[in-house]
Amino acid sequence: MTKNLAPQPDSLKLRIDKWLWAARFYKTRALAVDAIECGKVLHNNTRVKPAKTITPGDMLSIRLGPYLFEVEVLALSDKRGPAPQAQKLYRETEAGKLKRETLATEIKSQPKLSDLKGRPTKRDRREIERFKIGAW
Repeated sequence: MTKNLAPQPDSLKLRIDKWLWAARFYKTRALAVDAIECGKVLHNNTRVKPAKTITPGDMLSIRLGPYLFEVEVLALSDKRGPAPQAQKLYRETEAGKLKRETLATEIKSQPKLSDLKGRPTKRDRREIERFKIGAW
């Protein structure tokens, strides 16, 4: 009995939820499934189901929080490996990378909630009232 070592046609396809997990976009397959069902993952700009098969060359749009990753699938893997190995599974588009970096700088420039200290003072309340009525 000899095994057929030729690649099977099914090895060129993989479920999208398994690939997202293996590419380390989501920690668990359950989180990947939830994101796909909520419409946070688009395959060639269309909503899909978690069982949708993907092939190398497909374009995916993945929303993680405020960030949008636009990636091209380069390779398939159903095993979750280290991060450097997972990054070889996809290539991010230049436009998507630029948008994500500009959004990151905008978010970092915004004041944090921890910068606000407790209740507003009397002066702060007066400024808030002036701002509300448009006398600012």
